[in-house]
Amino acid sequence: MAALFTDMRLTPRPTCILAILTILSTACTPFPLTRRIAAAHPECLFYVNTSAKQIALTIDDGPDERTTPLVLDLLREHDSRATFFMISDRVSGNDSLVVRTLRERHEIGNHMSRNEASVSLAPTEYERSLLAADTVLRKYTSPKWTRPGSGFYNARMIATMRKHNYRCALGSVYPFDPQIPIATYASATILREVRQGAVIILHDGGYKGRNTVKVLARILPELRRRGYSIVTLSELVQNSTQIH
Repeated sequence: MAALFTDMRLTPRPTCILAILTILSTACTPFPLTRRIAAAHPECLFYVNTSAKQIALTIDDGPDERTTPLVLDLLREHDSRATFFMISDRVSGNDSLVVRTLRERHEIGNHMSRNEASVSLAPTEYERSLLAADTVLRKYTSPKWTRPGSGFYNARMIATMRKHNYRCALGSVYPFDPQIPIATYASATILREVRQGAVIILHDGGYKGRNTVKVLARILPELRRRGYSIVTLSELVQNSTQIH
């Protein structure tokens, strides 16, 4: 479900993989379900109603010195842009990647200071993590989107986001790539569920980043063939008639 993301990695036994894939193939963020979730949670963006044939691509958990350059290479090759939700503790030593991301007309969002479930933090600790990331990222840009770690949030967190001029962003197409790092599965899920105004979620770093590189190599040419422009969140919203 689009509102119930988790970054915990599943390591199922081989005999269970087929059953898991069968279940997820029918349960993975179908749009009617996403639409109901979005209607119940108007304080956070899930997708956009737009007259333009555009999709927003978002990538969490970077930057990563090994996989982020490969992701950027693919985006450049296919004339696509993305919003990178960065974890600020991973920025140090990767400054050149942050600069390159912005130079190539991508967008950077705030994915907190550490890789942890934001909703589990005390209110003061959540605010501290949001602002710690903000301080680091503002050396390069002025981020306006934030995505809570693990995708859970509550009213208190939304109030803190608004207090610091952030907007919450989740998504409408999520292939469970941290849990099921199988490129063929993620690619098929995205290409099945995608539609005009969708917000796709993928991940960077380590095994997740390596999988995302494979997924992007599969989906970007096909999405372009279908006539979609792949843009940042802000670009998608600029062409919106209504945000959900």
